[in-house]
Amino acid sequence: MTARVLVVDDVIQNVKLLEAKLSSEYFDVLTAMNGEEALAVIEKEQPDLVLLDVMMPGMDGFEVCRRIRQNPASSHIPVVMVTALDQPKDRVAGLEAGADDFLTKPVQDLPLFARVRSLVRLKVLMDELRMRETTGMNFGLHIANDAGKNINLSNARTLLVEDYARVAERIKRYLDGLTRVDIDAVENGEITTEGLEKYDLFIVSLSLANADGLRLCSHLRSMERTRHTPILVLVDEGDDAQMVRAMDMGVNDYITRPVDSNELVARVKSQIRQKRYANRLRRNMKKSMEMAMTDAVTGLYNRHFLSSHLDNLMSPENDKRRTVSVLMMDIDHFKPINDKYGHASGDEVLYEFAQRISDNIRSIDLAARFGGEEFVVVMPETDLEFAYFVAERLRKSICNEPFEISGSDEPINVTVSIGVAISGDKNLSSSKLLVAADKALYQAKETGRNRVCGYEQ
Repeated sequence: MTARVLVVDDVIQNVKLLEAKLSSEYFDVLTAMNGEEALAVIEKEQPDLVLLDVMMPGMDGFEVCRRIRQNPASSHIPVVMVTALDQPKDRVAGLEAGADDFLTKPVQDLPLFARVRSLVRLKVLMDELRMRETTGMNFGLHIANDAGKNINLSNARTLLVEDYARVAERIKRYLDGLTRVDIDAVENGEITTEGLEKYDLFIVSLSLANADGLRLCSHLRSMERTRHTPILVLVDEGDDAQMVRAMDMGVNDYITRPVDSNELVARVKSQIRQKRYANRLRRNMKKSMEMAMTDAVTGLYNRHFLSSHLDNLMSPENDKRRTVSVLMMDIDHFKPINDKYGHASGDEVLYEFAQRISDNIRSIDLAARFGGEEFVVVMPETDLEFAYFVAERLRKSICNEPFEISGSDEPINVTVSIGVAISGDKNLSSSKLLVAADKALYQAKETGRNRVCGYEQ
């Protein structure tokens, strides 16, 4: 996977070295010699990842990282600190400033490439989620726009896979107060804990005595319910081969033994925050999709989605299009209900009407609000006799039980007129089928309302 990487260092030899290494792996490299220049390049070019030196004159790397994170336009860009400092407190300072990782000079090729590819994969995923959220907002769908801010870390749960009891208890103690840690010692090479989807993070030791830690990571990454849950692995210092293999298979982060408590806490916080950020983006995306497809008052599908669905059913490539039935219904005398009881009560009638439709159709049928007080039910693989039966059942469910509304002390009576049409030689397109159902509905209204009529071809 290629990407644009910004290398920031005040020493030209370091810049050229990293540029050569990354270019050899087919990354597109941008460069900057100081913090101010780096921020300007980020604003203009929006790179996929920043390799940032810590020790620079003027604005150091920690301050540059903080400014990247404070800017909504760049807060999602992964940052890797690169420095000669190798103390745990230095790594923690970088992580607390918002860095995603911390590499020590001289930078080794394998850890560098593994980290860059892993973070670029994560950014691609986050960019896709952010783009879909933005698309929903551009269509006028109001959804939360603070996904990158104020991420709540409370009630987080972590599963620690470690079979050395003393190490497991020590890690659990380190994380006390940040996340609830459940420990799985792993028996027979399988994770034994139930309900894996409830966890915000998996911490997996790659030095398990009776199991292959990498295989467990692969299993977690391949299951649908844990595919998006971050994994942090515990790696023996100097074991670059296992670390690289773990990162290549989709592990999110690693920490080397002996484990520093502050660094562990910083990395765990970062992973949980990223996971909840991604979850919020996914929820917003799902909400925007639902809002684009459904009617706000009734919760049924809207006319646009109905048209797309019916077009697909009536496509010439669909060999079952001759057995599609449509019910078109109109609430009788709905305008007087609005005029007498108010529009809020009218909306209550529409909502309850929609619920009764849903209660009386099959799971394969689709109900939609067509507009105003008109509704449509599309019934695939349904003959005319069964369509009439469902329509009559719907009619009775409306007229036999009065509607309770807030604008009236007594329940009010509501009736519906329904037109039925089935695809055939003259109705082999969605538009013609809807026209036929509408003509049948008009006939039901003209002949007394509160009845079902079919369209005769």
